[in-house]
Amino acid sequence: MAKAAFLGLGVMGYPMAGHLASGGHEVVVYNRTDAKAEKWVSQHGGALAATPAEAASGAEFVFACVGDDADIRSITTGENGAFATMASDAVFIDNTTASADVARELYSAARTHGMHFIDAPVSGGQAGAENGKLTVMCGGDAAAFARAEPLMACYGAKVTHMGDAGAGQLTKMVNQICIAGLVQGLSEALNFGQNAGLDMDKVLGVVSGGAAQSWQMENRGATMVRDEFDFGFAVDWMRKDLRICMAEAAQNGTELPVTALVAQFYAALSHQGFGRNDTSSLIRLLKRSK
Repeated sequence: MAKAAFLGLGVMGYPMAGHLASGGHEVVVYNRTDAKAEKWVSQHGGALAATPAEAASGAEFVFACVGDDADIRSITTGENGAFATMASDAVFIDNTTASADVARELYSAARTHGMHFIDAPVSGGQAGAENGKLTVMCGGDAAAFARAEPLMACYGAKVTHMGDAGAGQLTKMVNQICIAGLVQGLSEALNFGQNAGLDMDKVLGVVSGGAAQSWQMENRGATMVRDEFDFGFAVDWMRKDLRICMAEAAQNGTELPVTALVAQFYAALSHQGFGRNDTSSLIRLLKRSK
């Protein structure tokens, strides 16, 4: 069993850190608000730290799941950041969805100090985190990945090494681009079915058995029909992810016309006050346009 630290106890990080503790690992947690860290310790044991540097001291593996590029920089190379106290040969596993550029930057910074950095964004949402069934996409050195893989398996049903530093984040961008277009298509289809007066429970039962089947349909179709949009991954987080996708696409010369359009739809939802709704709330815009 390993000594680990987990930085960031949000919707995803809180249960992910819990799975590490349940797996028998010794876990020290850090969160910007102490109350969340105190609650986690009362539930899972372990210990809490006042700063990322304190949490990382003595840890063999340091995990993070925070908001964006600025947040991950802050807790690694910023004041009281984890890199200041991590031991030589320790491994930092970043489960944040961030840019490939920051992944490569922090990989280089870690290697300069004899440490290892793996960009390891996850997919599967809040339910996946709570059930320990996330998909984890990893970039970095193969040897460091091999060391960290058994720990990531505590919260990941599928943990895959995708390539060099940044490859995990690039794979997550592929994931988010797929989801953006899919959720918009599902929204249009369900709205069409409702306007046509169909029994949508029957519709979903039929089409989910054919070529239109998807995770989004299976897990969000019925709730979209019922106007229920409180399932974890929020519109504002998707907007952040799609900004990252668009920036990367601009660098590598990829056209993302549908993704760009859906990003505008998510912006409209946020501006209307639905930024904390989950991503399936795209259907709101269609229903409001009637």
